[in-house]
Amino acid sequence: MYSFSPKLKSTSIILLVVGIVLFAAGFFLNRGLSTEKIEHMMEAVHSAGHNSPTHSSEMVGPQDHAAHLEHAEMQVHNQPLASLHFVAVFFFGVSAAVLFFYCIQHAAHAGWPIIITRVMEAIASYIPWGGAILIILMIINITHNGHLFHWMDPELTDPESGHFDVILYEKKKFLNIPFYAIRTIIYVVGASFFAWKLKAQSKKVDDTKSLVEYQFLYRWAVGYIAFFGFASASWAWDWLMSIDPHWYSTMYIWYSMVSCLSSGIAVIILLSVYLKKNGFLPQFNDNHLHDLGVFLFATSLLWTYTWFAQFMLYWYANVPEEVNYFFGRFEHYSPTFLPMLVVNFVLPLLVLVSSSIKRNYKVVTIMAVIVICGHILDYFNMVMPGTVGPYWNTPEVLLLVAGSILFIAGLFMFTVLSALTKLKLIPTGNPYLHESEIYEYPF
Repeated sequence: MYSFSPKLKSTSIILLVVGIVLFAAGFFLNRGLSTEKIEHMMEAVHSAGHNSPTHSSEMVGPQDHAAHLEHAEMQVHNQPLASLHFVAVFFFGVSAAVLFFYCIQHAAHAGWPIIITRVMEAIASYIPWGGAILIILMIINITHNGHLFHWMDPELTDPESGHFDVILYEKKKFLNIPFYAIRTIIYVVGASFFAWKLKAQSKKVDDTKSLVEYQFLYRWAVGYIAFFGFASASWAWDWLMSIDPHWYSTMYIWYSMVSCLSSGIAVIILLSVYLKKNGFLPQFNDNHLHDLGVFLFATSLLWTYTWFAQFMLYWYANVPEEVNYFFGRFEHYSPTFLPMLVVNFVLPLLVLVSSSIKRNYKVVTIMAVIVICGHILDYFNMVMPGTVGPYWNTPEVLLLVAGSILFIAGLFMFTVLSALTKLKLIPTGNPYLHESEIYEYPF
């Protein structure tokens, strides 16, 4: 049985508190920005010759100074909510993707990962907590106390309004506030239900050692795979892609999901190695580590494929309405947009390509940390350009982003490790346990 060490518990609480303090400092700095200060920031951006829009709405409606200033004010005051939003979506996606990975193993009757079953169940325990944060953010947005989602402005879909946007009007059947709220609740409640049910069924398998109960575990795993397939696609549209509702990509749902899946495998590696090194999971060995390293390597390459395929098709077609998504990021987010390929693709490719290196605990652990940081940066690039535009390289944004990451990382750590203390680390009722204990990779 795992015991949550006082040192780690204190660390997670410190991360929570420091995150709240940093976020509060950034929030008050942001709210203290006057219209005159924002106007100076806007003029500085324009005088530097950076004119590419980061959001398609910038090309619709009046193009005079007053309209630009109004848009700049909205982008600047989006900073706190946008900083929290991208981190909240990322960690919720990571925990949901880990549960998806867990269910794939059960559906495939895979033997090798049974040793780390409880690790994956503990990570999935964050789902309801992360979902609660996303529901709070949803309420803030639909009550118009936040402006992350341009399409929520009722004037844009009113044919009598001077700000009428025909594209948003055509998408109104899907992008409307009541349906958006219902979908968000379905995602959170559905994923939370499956996380609870799968853990409960897994415990029942341990208690009864019944193959009939194991068959029910298999069926619930298949059910979550189907749910996740539809829900992860839809929440990518809702929480990420609809930030710029004029723009769309058929690759986007896979791109955003694989980012979380790769990070989820990295989290499994970190937690498994931690338990191994502290004597809680001695059955975990370098063969299990090797296979997790294989999945980390494979998902990193899959993420790169989806990123490049999406980018290449837009570059090749060069349709003005579509390529603005990339132009704005090239121009205003050059320090974060393309360099993330080094972290998310080049390093995993060069380091993890060797089979023997995947058995090295230190190297694989370091790569897991790098991959998680790289995909947090990826989600930063998904959300911030369309919400705060070019006004991201400021002290208040640094405080807001750091605060959001520390707060949610602390909550994630506290939730996952607390859940682990309530679980029996070895699933003794699983019929494939012995196969996992003696598992040896043949090469």
